[in-house]
Amino acid sequence: MIAFDDWLKIDIRIGEIKKAEKIEGADKLLKLEVDLGNESKQLVAGIAEYYKPEEIIGKKIPVLVNLEPKKLRGVESQGMILCAVDGDVPVLLEPEKDVPNGTKVR
Repeated sequence: MIAFDDWLKIDIRIGEIKKAEKIEGADKLLKLEVDLGNESKQLVAGIAEYYKPEEIIGKKIPVLVNLEPKKLRGVESQGMILCAVDGDVPVLLEPEKDVPNGTKVR
């Protein structure tokens, strides 16, 4: 359980995947460039076994934008995409309707 005040610290926004590429030497990781309206962020996501880079470009996804940056395989990730997980399979989440990049998720 977390306190409501902790929940208020979480900043989730809708971002559009503009670029996606495999990370050399990493079978599970993709490097993404995500447009969040007023800024772009580079993210590393463990979805390469399930999604090809070319099939996710243009998708709008929820992104945890205020997560502390972390390097994975030498590539800095500046946030985290949010997925549903069916067993071990990540499933990208998309807004039901088109919303502007950077729209806050509550």
